[in-house]
Amino acid sequence: MELRQLQYVLQIAIEKNFSRAAEKLHIAQPSLSQQLSKLEQELGVLLFRRTTNSVELTQAGQVFVDKSQTILDAIEQLKQEMDDMAQMRRGRLVVGTLPITGSHILPLVLPVFGAQYPQIEVVLVEDTSAKLEQLTASGGTDLSLLSLPLADTSLAWEPLMEEEICLAIPPQHPLAESTEPVPISVLRNEPFIGLKKGQGFRQITVELCQASGFTPQIVFESSNIETVQSLVAGGMGIAFVPKMLTRQRGSEFAPIYLPLSPKASRTLVIASRKGRYLSKATEAFIRTMNKTIVHYK
Repeated sequence: MELRQLQYVLQIAIEKNFSRAAEKLHIAQPSLSQQLSKLEQELGVLLFRRTTNSVELTQAGQVFVDKSQTILDAIEQLKQEMDDMAQMRRGRLVVGTLPITGSHILPLVLPVFGAQYPQIEVVLVEDTSAKLEQLTASGGTDLSLLSLPLADTSLAWEPLMEEEICLAIPPQHPLAESTEPVPISVLRNEPFIGLKKGQGFRQITVELCQASGFTPQIVFESSNIETVQSLVAGGMGIAFVPKMLTRQRGSEFAPIYLPLSPKASRTLVIASRKGRYLSKATEAFIRTMNKTIVHYK
């Protein structure tokens, strides 16, 4: 068994298609098929069920993929450790981020980090909270910017910042002229606009309401918090919004923002897999983030 064969199986499992996998691996499709057949013969099991329309993992194939991912990730970590010990300045850092949150924080961080470590390539991966947790746990990212709570118990995290959560309401809403924090309990019968399931802030919205004795009536869902705010401004419902993402009052499609009672907040964290070796580049990026987000604290 060769390491490249592990990589081949992983790529086929990801693409579920031999042609696309071969293209990503930069090898000919017949060669890829031959290598897989050779490996299956050596192991004495089938790793994939092949039909005319799909390629699916067998039970043995799923075990092989899980173990292979662990092996390849361990090799990558070993390389990073050796690079650090040799004090090599080159490197590659994969950072997972929530799209909208990252668009506010990373523009502060990346220029500072790039100026100090110009030979470190930073690759950004934007996705939902659920998918970023999976990527971080499997070694697909070196670290990820997420918000609590984290569903995956294999992740370690350190707090980056605590951020207030505001209530966003349409300009014509009866509460628009309120000068006091709005009790969450009075929102029981309000139509909510929320993010889709799988996004961390959706869970925060639900938990804030449940803590006040009700489940929010979510009438519209979006994968983008900016769309949520536009729908609120258009009178379609109300929403909870992180303070850093609020729009300036008077701007087009700007809701009215009010504080909540009890005061609500979310915790942004830097997450990585428990026990994973953190390269010097990763540690330097974390230090840079902690130093440069003072603007939002």
